[in-house]
Amino acid sequence: MDNLTVKLQGMSCAACASAVEEAIKSVPGVIECSVNFGMEQAAIQYDAKATNLETIQAAVDDAGYKALPLQEIAAEDDEIVAKSARFESQNLQRKLWTAGIISIVLFLGAIPAMTGLHLPFIPAWLHNYWLQFFLTLPVQFWCGSSFYTGAWKSLKRRAATMDTLIALGTSAAFFYSAFVTFFPHLFAARGLHSGVYYEVAASVIALILLGKTLEKRARGETSEAIRKLMGLQAKTARIVREGQELEVPIAQVAINDIVQVRPGEQIPVDGEVIEGVSNIDESMVTGESLPVKKQVGDEVIGATINKTGSFKFRATRIGKDTFLAQIVKMVQDAQGSKAPIQKLADKIIRWFVPAVIAIALATFIIWFSLTGNLTLAIITMVEVLIIACPCALGLATPTAVMVGTGKGAENGILIKGADSLELAQKIQVIVLDKTGTLTQGKPTVTDFITVKGTADRNELNLLQWAASVEQNSEHPLGEAVVRYARSQEVNLIDVADFEAVAGSGVRGIVGGKQIALGTLRWMQELGCDTEYLELRSRAFEATSKTVVWMAVSGKIEAILGIADALKPSSAAAVTALKKLGLEVVMLTGDNRPTAEAIARAVGIDRIFAEVKPDQKADRIQALQSEGKIVAMVGDGINDAPALALADIGIAIGTGTDVAIAASDITLISGDLQGIVTAIQLSRSTMRNIRQNLFFAFIYNIAGIPIAAGILYPFFGLLLNPIVAGAAMAFSSLSVVTNALRLRNFQPK
Repeated sequence: MDNLTVKLQGMSCAACASAVEEAIKSVPGVIECSVNFGMEQAAIQYDAKATNLETIQAAVDDAGYKALPLQEIAAEDDEIVAKSARFESQNLQRKLWTAGIISIVLFLGAIPAMTGLHLPFIPAWLHNYWLQFFLTLPVQFWCGSSFYTGAWKSLKRRAATMDTLIALGTSAAFFYSAFVTFFPHLFAARGLHSGVYYEVAASVIALILLGKTLEKRARGETSEAIRKLMGLQAKTARIVREGQELEVPIAQVAINDIVQVRPGEQIPVDGEVIEGVSNIDESMVTGESLPVKKQVGDEVIGATINKTGSFKFRATRIGKDTFLAQIVKMVQDAQGSKAPIQKLADKIIRWFVPAVIAIALATFIIWFSLTGNLTLAIITMVEVLIIACPCALGLATPTAVMVGTGKGAENGILIKGADSLELAQKIQVIVLDKTGTLTQGKPTVTDFITVKGTADRNELNLLQWAASVEQNSEHPLGEAVVRYARSQEVNLIDVADFEAVAGSGVRGIVGGKQIALGTLRWMQELGCDTEYLELRSRAFEATSKTVVWMAVSGKIEAILGIADALKPSSAAAVTALKKLGLEVVMLTGDNRPTAEAIARAVGIDRIFAEVKPDQKADRIQALQSEGKIVAMVGDGINDAPALALADIGIAIGTGTDVAIAASDITLISGDLQGIVTAIQLSRSTMRNIRQNLFFAFIYNIAGIPIAAGILYPFFGLLLNPIVAGAAMAFSSLSVVTNALRLRNFQPK
């Protein structure tokens, strides 16, 4: 299964998006498709053996639209795309000004007919029907040409969109007025009202063009986060080749190139420091405000800023593989995804336009049958066609998702999809891994206690054997033992028959001796007598230290006390999560006394300790069986199954790629306050979406009956078609503007 994101052109409303989605889904080999009207994108899952981009593009073309492959990064810098956007904007502006000026002239000419007033400053020739007819022609058929084009496209595929409603509504007003202009005697002979409504047709088109212009500008602001991220990318790099420094465009940087960075300069690509020391400002991609010290062996991220020293690094990731490019891609995918709450709106949109046309025809028939007033019947029909707006429904969810996921990226929170953003606000239980999540994930050996009196064994021999075995382990505790041994200038030796026992420890043969390091439980399972050092072990555990037991040929010889400092934000984050009404649980493979000490320090009441990696997912499932929506937060490879099984998986960005890939939300900086921010952002976004949907539904539910004249028999109130056009134009704008309020979101 392959994934593809395409940029769509030609859509004018949510009904268009629905039509494109159906067209793509009809292509053999397409497994799933989600069209986002707000982003003008389609996210497609397909079988590459059964179909391809060209086939999908052909299906979109047949539906009357265009599909272009989406650039993964720097798309906003593409001159062709920028030029096309400028031309489209300028053309829209020209049509808006033309329609606006002519509408004002026509409105002045219609004042006597509308109010019965003859104002002296309005020349009499403006009241001439023929003049009004010729003035309206360019507005109707040039300024409004896109509505006719869209309506024709939808008609060819036996569908209807917002363009259909506008084309029908303005055409009814225009052609009725034209008929009155050309054949006034027919109306006079039957005693019918013979007024014209050219100002209605022109004003509605002008107002809708104004609404589209403002909406387009506002929707452009919803993609501000993407543009900011793209703008972070450096344009050039200073590389060292054959002993010479060369400044080259970033596209010419190759893997393993040596890059020189001076103070104040931007790091162009990802890499590993090979010379020098410096402090790096990584706030633009991690959200972490304090500079991070980097030295030989440390990784640096492209787009971050070198603050102090000068250094060299080896390029390890370039182009679309850089950390920044991956962030942009993830944010683009999230913004292009569809939240589950959108499904209701999609179902309504599919039937919305045909239903409105049916209501408009029924309105015409009812009023003409009841009153015999052709003008009243036509005007109410036009009002219904013009006031209905499927766009507001179509924009309610995606615009809020676009702003919400973008705001998340600004705060160092990467949200994989709109479904994750929606579900995060429903979390009831949050499960926190200990090592690397609550703690720094950089454990340090603080104590090394041996059994005294054993012949031929001193501390350095035991430490050499322990570190030699642990050098083959990827566990943070093993790395701590190796670092400690090297700090004691102990040389490591080869190990035979190395084995890592998940959730228990490691073992191997060193110099003919079987060396095992691991948990107390494992040592007891191996038949080792642990009584002599258990008192000392409990003392370590009481101070939040993890104890690693060491056995040589089946006999306990030493224990190591290893401390892993809590992250400064852990206790505050746990407190904040509780204030949000969440149950906080700690899940760890560490022994219970140490786990309890850590839990007390951060304020966690419920813990699962001594849990093996393959049992972590079982604990998540047990919590879910209680009927709770569970989020899991972790950073290691052994957390990946639990992250995947949880309703929401939250990965610490400083952890492994496997954990990040299995998660729904990634905290780039590793700061646990990001969990609180993610949940607050989810709640704010969903509240905004519910407001948008409420506005959209209420607008259409209330607007359409009023436009149909439901109040006319009781209060003599009839909606002016110009007011109906203005309401339609600004309904979508109000939804987008409300979504933009999310840009003011601040974590509490």
